[in-house]
Amino acid sequence: MHKLHYAVIALLFLISTRSDTHLPQGFVYVKDHIPTIEVELRYLCSDNFIGTHIDGYEAEKCILSKSATLALKKVQEDLKKQGFGIKIFDAYRPQRAVDHFRRWARDLNDTLMKQDYYPNVAKKDLFRLQYIATQSRHSSGSTVDVSIINLDTKKELDMGSSYDFFGEISWVAYQNLTKTQLQNRKLLQDIMQKNGFRNYPKEWWHFTLRGEPYRNQYFDFSIK
Repeated sequence: MHKLHYAVIALLFLISTRSDTHLPQGFVYVKDHIPTIEVELRYLCSDNFIGTHIDGYEAEKCILSKSATLALKKVQEDLKKQGFGIKIFDAYRPQRAVDHFRRWARDLNDTLMKQDYYPNVAKKDLFRLQYIATQSRHSSGSTVDVSIINLDTKKELDMGSSYDFFGEISWVAYQNLTKTQLQNRKLLQDIMQKNGFRNYPKEWWHFTLRGEPYRNQYFDFSIK
């Protein structure tokens, strides 16, 4: 009887100390598994292509499927050997955030952040050119937007364009860059692909886990 009593107490303690108990099964907080990873969720603040806080982002907590997280952990371990690490700009994205993007896209007069994020692309063409979508792989939980930082300085490597900049300069195949910028992009592409991710050709920062566990499932729980 006493053994059962202690077992119940131990189980309750384990449940109370886990930070991912309110997440759907198969999802985790990335920092629980990769404590050294840097997170800067741009959609939690106004520094993004819309220029305001995005629906569904309630805390700077990075969430991914456990499968994607474990693959990203291998990326972090490989980069650490070279003095580098991963910085995450976005990971799991609630469907309500994508719906926010859709509402914003319908208001063609709202171009507050055009000069910073899409100066050479008409707002009406952002969906047609597939820079944003009505449904996002991010909402399936195994897609992540990342760059590389120097672990000592925390400074991002120069990738030739900023995160979420919509235009040809952000395409993976774009070559009109400096030697250093091309080398930095190649490092990111090579190390992500080596560890099980595939890229999105129009965004150097965007990767999806091959064999993602929740493909074509779009979740809508808030990030908190």
